[in-house]
Amino acid sequence: MNRKDFRFFDRLRVRWAEVDMQKIVFNGHYLMYFDTAVAGYWRALALPYHETMEMLQGDLYVRKATLEYLGSARYDDQCDVGLRCARIGNSSIVFEAALFRGDAELVRGELVYVFADPTTQTSRPVPVELRAVLQGYEAGEPMIDLRTGTWDELGREAQHIRSAVFVEEQKIPAELEWDAADSNAVHAVAFNRFGVALATGRWIEGAPGIAKIGRMAVIPALRGSGIGRAVLQALMRTARENDKAEALLHAQAGAVPFYASAGFVARGPVFEEAGIAHQAMARAL
Repeated sequence: MNRKDFRFFDRLRVRWAEVDMQKIVFNGHYLMYFDTAVAGYWRALALPYHETMEMLQGDLYVRKATLEYLGSARYDDQCDVGLRCARIGNSSIVFEAALFRGDAELVRGELVYVFADPTTQTSRPVPVELRAVLQGYEAGEPMIDLRTGTWDELGREAQHIRSAVFVEEQKIPAELEWDAADSNAVHAVAFNRFGVALATGRWIEGAPGIAKIGRMAVIPALRGSGIGRAVLQALMRTARENDKAEALLHAQAGAVPFYASAGFVARGPVFEEAGIAHQAMARAL
């Protein structure tokens, strides 16, 4: 296999605990590498795994896993696992995987899953909706539908995400989360191919010519998938379309690197908001 055969890659770095007495990765760990890549693949599909399987009233069970060893990874190697959906049968899904160090293929494998009833573990046909998402991803199609609009248009989905992230997860008091600005803000919500809302954000006019971006939230299962970046870009695009010259936001301390990578620069000292350390950041539009 070659790297060009794969759309999806999962980056890893070999840990000391994974090396055996031969000073190479113990053979069984490659199956763990491939299995970990499968989790990343579901994020690339924009499908939170457990919620999706519950919606489809089924689950995936491994029927067969095979590995072929061509070379060895060593401690501290940086490797990429390529994963692709190769075939979809009536009830089975076959994934092909390969571990690369640079362009060198070290290990290849095949994982065969069966879609089945979670109670009886008897096979069921792969749902048409799931089949379409898998085939669409491998064909290079986008996995999210990013919509911008008003609170009347997107408020129900945005509220669900923000309640889960800010109120339930971060324990921000509900009275601090909801404000009158929602009714006049431009909102963005990212949906997956099943129509499930995954991430949201908004901007309001903070001052003439300035768009104040806020309420950025991504459900836990999809963090690190690039969906948050897509929402941020959509908000900045609509702000530019509305003749805003600068974007300003208050980043939670843990999210500062994320916004810095999008071109935002820290402005002023760290401060506390809703009991959480924040940093003001801005960038030209």
